[in-house]
Amino acid sequence: DGRVPARAMAAATPARSQRVFLNHLDSHCGRGYLSKCVVGASLEDLEEDEGEDENTSDAEVSNLKGGQRPKEGVYQVVGTLSKVESNKPSFAVETYAVSNISDELLSHLLECEIILYNITEDANQIEEATWAASALHTEMQRFETLKIFILISTIMSWAKSKPLDPEDSEIAFTDEDYRRRKSHPNFIDHINAEKLVLKLGKTNKRKFSTYVVASGLQYGAGEGILHYFFKMAWLSETPSIPVFGDGNNFIPTIHVLDLAAVLQNIADHRPKTHYIVAVDESMHTLKELIKCISKNVGPGKIKMIPRENAFLSKELTQSHLDMLLVNLRMEAMFLKDNFSIKWVAQTGLVENIEEILKEYKESRGLLVMAWQADDMGEEGEDDEEESENIEEAQELLDGIKQSMEQNGSHLDDQYVIKFTKDKLKTMPCRNQGYVLDGFPETYDQAKELFNLEDEDEEEEIKGRIPKCDKLITPEFVISLTAPDEFLKNRIINLPESVVAGTHYTQDRFLISLNLFRELNTEDETVLNYFDELEIHPQIIDVAKFEDPENRIIVKEIIKEIGEPRNYGLTDEEKEKLERKAAEKHLVKEAEEVAEQERKEAAERAERKEKWEEWNKRLAEVKRQEEELLEAQSIPLRNYLMKHVMPTLTQGLNECCKIRPDDPVDFLAEYLFKNNPEIESDKH
Repeated sequence: DGRVPARAMAAATPARSQRVFLNHLDSHCGRGYLSKCVVGASLEDLEEDEGEDENTSDAEVSNLKGGQRPKEGVYQVVGTLSKVESNKPSFAVETYAVSNISDELLSHLLECEIILYNITEDANQIEEATWAASALHTEMQRFETLKIFILISTIMSWAKSKPLDPEDSEIAFTDEDYRRRKSHPNFIDHINAEKLVLKLGKTNKRKFSTYVVASGLQYGAGEGILHYFFKMAWLSETPSIPVFGDGNNFIPTIHVLDLAAVLQNIADHRPKTHYIVAVDESMHTLKELIKCISKNVGPGKIKMIPRENAFLSKELTQSHLDMLLVNLRMEAMFLKDNFSIKWVAQTGLVENIEEILKEYKESRGLLVMAWQADDMGEEGEDDEEESENIEEAQELLDGIKQSMEQNGSHLDDQYVIKFTKDKLKTMPCRNQGYVLDGFPETYDQAKELFNLEDEDEEEEIKGRIPKCDKLITPEFVISLTAPDEFLKNRIINLPESVVAGTHYTQDRFLISLNLFRELNTEDETVLNYFDELEIHPQIIDVAKFEDPENRIIVKEIIKEIGEPRNYGLTDEEKEKLERKAAEKHLVKEAEEVAEQERKEAAERAERKEKWEEWNKRLAEVKRQEEELLEAQSIPLRNYLMKHVMPTLTQGLNECCKIRPDDPVDFLAEYLFKNNPEIESDKH
């Protein structure tokens, strides 16, 4: 009748933005969840498919696919951080410094329509997750709209499940078998949390709906548990990558972005099934996973080691080892049949290693080589393939011997180029980079080394400049130049111990110098080759720098090529360094405090000593003054005793007897009348 289906009409209205809470936004699993997803987008994808399958009219299909539906309303992601010092992720609208269960945390949860709790990376979050679900359940009567709680758990709660058919171990578990699941002993708390969350969602599904997602081992975007193997392979410090046990155990996996798509589908679809298995379609063993990583990232070899040896690794926790040693076949039937997922790695890690390795390098800040994908995974042959090439290798060795015999022990260019090219294609060169010093020397050598081997001759003639093999072509070319006299003087001044046995002896050096000048005066030089490829060489005149150790020249080169783009520190290594720095700072502070206290104590002791010395001197001065005063007072005292005191005493006695009205005037008059000097004058 020309009417648009009800679901299409609902989707045609602007999608309202939804607020999503996620714990530990800075974890591997938490990075970027749903931040770029449009609310209801998975419903639209499903409707498009259904519309075509059900012979929807052209007008209706045009309405669905013509972009008329608003794409507004992405998920607003908020949440907590696993570390207080972590920076707020760019995708997060808000982060909360809530480190424990509290009313404040509950208030943040109540502001969100969707609450996600990931307990796959940190078992300590189980308590908080179950508390959050219980607290929201208690408050659900106050909800104005439906709130969805999703617990991101792990397939480890299935690890000890009994086979569906004891006689056929290849039958995989599906979502429908979740009631039969039996947890790994170290993941009992996980399965208990799952059961509680599912129970809380049954009370009032229109107010509070709960889901449990059983996630496979997560990988991608910098890697989680598998980072241990990626890092070991990338550094190429060991000849082989370890596989614990026989490696034949099957590990269910899922890319973190595909897991995010599962969560978005749950939020959009609100399915009636509340326990959902989230794994990709792969059925890879531990051996296959590690072999793929080693082949495409590292040395290409694997080594089987006893399971117990795995526990010697300090970088792998008990939880990591449990997940790596799980043996479980699982199939995510529900999400295949009901969800619309644009898979990143539907067939698993092995089949998608090229893109996974690319995003791994980008996430870890390693040197990204965009041209790797063309030849990725073709290097590093298996042991079986190597054994088949023994005859070929023997032929090569015979050819080398014959060439050296004919050229006076000099290796022909074709072999030097072959060996150099093979080396440049190895994983260490592709991962860490390389430096070629002095080779290639000519235009032809450079062309032979870096051109694509299967380049069409017609294209080469037509385009004049053949395409280079970007897998091995250098990013930078540095040419160090100097006048002949400068070079000769530098060689002359070298110690004999350095010159002996090298091409720096006078005869050999002059021959090499003349050959170099000849090669670089031709019309086509090795530098011309790179110029034609638009890899323009940087010319540095060494003679301008009075620097025998070339430190200034190295700085000039770094300006051109940038700082080293190497493997960064892990969070654990950073934390360890920060802890050491903090401890060192505390020790330094303690030493400074102790030194300050020592100085203050010394100053106090010095002040006390000076004070005591000053008091001694003061007492001595007083004593001396008293002695001086005593000595000075003796004549005066004698005078007073002889001439004044007798008369004064008599006057006082008379004054006491008579008691005049004015005793002072009486005493003055008495002293004047009875002055001994006046008496003597009278006589």
